[in-house]
Amino acid sequence: MPNDFFGLPLHPLIVHATVVIIPLAAFTVVLSAFWARFRAWAGPVPMGLSLVGLILVPLSTSTGETLERHVAASALLEEHTRLADGLLPWMIGLFVFSAIGYLLHLLTRGHNARSVKRPLVMVVAALAVLAAVGTSVQVARIGHSGAKAAWDDTNMSTSSPKPQ
Repeated sequence: MPNDFFGLPLHPLIVHATVVIIPLAAFTVVLSAFWARFRAWAGPVPMGLSLVGLILVPLSTSTGETLERHVAASALLEEHTRLADGLLPWMIGLFVFSAIGYLLHLLTRGHNARSVKRPLVMVVAALAVLAAVGTSVQVARIGHSGAKAAWDDTNMSTSSPKPQ
């Protein structure tokens, strides 16, 4: 995978899309799990956002591995990489449970409503929420570790400049 896009590192560009889409997907999946009106209005949108997030995870990882070859190794970078490797299983779960939830929604509309057992719907909703929370927490941990790895050595200060 290329390392840059018109001179800009590709990893931060893709990661910014990832950190917007994945929490949005998680949020919409949770809303769909518990709010029937939203579920009816949103239709396949939570599943679609989850699919886009699922596609972005390997792209983010791949561009991160490319960028990693061009920056100095550090313990902070290793931690960021380790955490990033743990996101894909959460995203797979989020997508799978959002897809099953949407399928159950389709099956429970109209005359088909009696064919789907309520406990099954509740279990899928609970698993979708668990995947959404796990995904969101993992994205936050990855983002925090990435920011630390990128900015820790800059020695930035928010205090006023020293007099000369």
